[in-house]
Amino acid sequence: MPRCDHCESHVSDRFARVFADEHGALNACPKCSANAGIAEVSRERTRTGD
Repeated sequence: MPRCDHCESHVSDRFARVFADEHGALNACPKCSANAGIAEVSRERTRTGD
């Protein structure tokens, strides 16, 4: 099962397909970011390397 690269929480395969970046990294999930802002948080963490 895929995991969030930021907080190590499990996420579904479907979530990973939708929110992983082009390298397969998942930089945000519902556990470590607000549901409404997952895509934005993921992009920001990718840019800053957080």
